[in-house]
Amino acid sequence: MGKGSGPRWTLGAASWAEGRGWTKRAAGATKDPTAVERANLLNMAKLSIKGLIESALSFGRTLDSDYPPLQQFFVVMEHCLKHGLKVRKSFLSYNKTIWGPLELVEKLYPEAEEIGASVRDLPGLKTPLGRARAWLRLALMQKKMADYLRCLIIQRDLLSEFYEYHALMMEEEGAVIVGLLVGLNVIDANLCVKGEDLDSQVGVIDFSMYLKNEEDVGNKERNVQIAAILDQKNYVEELNRQLNSTVSSLHSRVDSLEKSNTKLIEELAIAKNNIIKLQEENHQLRNENKLILMKTQQHLEVTKVDVEAELQTYKHSRQGLDEMYNEARRQLRDESQLRQDVENELAVQVSMKHEIELAMKLLEKDIHEKQDTLIGLRQQLEEVKAINIEMYQKLQGSEDGLKEKNEIIARLEEKTNKITVAMRQLEQSDNDLLTQTRTIAMSLVKCASSDTQDQYKLVKDISF
Repeated sequence: MGKGSGPRWTLGAASWAEGRGWTKRAAGATKDPTAVERANLLNMAKLSIKGLIESALSFGRTLDSDYPPLQQFFVVMEHCLKHGLKVRKSFLSYNKTIWGPLELVEKLYPEAEEIGASVRDLPGLKTPLGRARAWLRLALMQKKMADYLRCLIIQRDLLSEFYEYHALMMEEEGAVIVGLLVGLNVIDANLCVKGEDLDSQVGVIDFSMYLKNEEDVGNKERNVQIAAILDQKNYVEELNRQLNSTVSSLHSRVDSLEKSNTKLIEELAIAKNNIIKLQEENHQLRNENKLILMKTQQHLEVTKVDVEAELQTYKHSRQGLDEMYNEARRQLRDESQLRQDVENELAVQVSMKHEIELAMKLLEKDIHEKQDTLIGLRQQLEEVKAINIEMYQKLQGSEDGLKEKNEIIARLEEKTNKITVAMRQLEQSDNDLLTQTRTIAMSLVKCASSDTQDQYKLVKDISF
């Protein structure tokens, strides 16, 4: 809508709307021309959107750029967006374009960034008006034109930078048009924006598309009735085809169910036979279990008597081992005391001669070896005690356990004999040690001088 052609178109549209009876505020149009312009644009938008939806549904396929009702819809939308647009001054001329408010949608609706970038990347667009026309076409193909414009009309403070206060986008007519645009989501459009010359197009509304005589109305009604009958026929045929496919699928399903039912009956008979066999096996196993239980109880009673006898034997053997252990401890204590006495006596004779020192070192070495032997004997006694405890814990075992215990008792007796032999060897080594000590003392007596009476007395005491 140009600067000079806007008022003339408005007056013509207003008179045409009055003749059709579509506006109720025509009486006050002379007082508020902008309100009349908004009402006329709203009525044109209603007719354009309604005609586009009806023709598209009757057309029955995707719309392209050459479809006349679609072209008229874009022209009407362009006039609606241009209404009340402020003139923006530049260095060379005055600029009045709708690309500014449409470009603002990107900041308000993040999903619109893609469409804005696509419009800027189109190579054939040189003017803001061409970019605005491409934006409208892409928004229609995305089926989000209503969403984008709704975000725009909500922000009236931002729109006031581009529109006058009486503009259609600033009043309630803009919200009504945005609500009508929601119906366009049922339309599928495939528009080629890249090769179309959108900069030089002239947006002129073709009112002949909306002025129809009675014959056209009658033909249209007949066409609508024929289309409805055809739609019903197609619907019935499609429904019949679906019912046939459903019946065939049901037949196949019934056949499969009959086969599965036959299989299940056979499996049920097999399962019943298996259950009978399992019950017989279970009864037989229970009888065998009772016999095994009786034999086990008798065996346990015999084993219990044997274990009690073995327990008594173990107690007697343990008492004898305790006595041997106490005797060994007493002998160890005596040996320790004797070792202490010998060490004290040898400490006095350290300063006499080197031979006495060597003799004392040999004596200490023998005593340490005996002590190690005694420690080993003690460890063996501890092992005997541990074995006895283990025997006591294993008295509840079977006959094989009793045989193992007999072998353990035999090993214990063998170790006891070894301990007795070791004790005898200790006594023999002790006697040998005393003999060697007396021999060393006598040799020292011979080597000692006559004036060391005290030393002689000490060596004599050691010798005896």
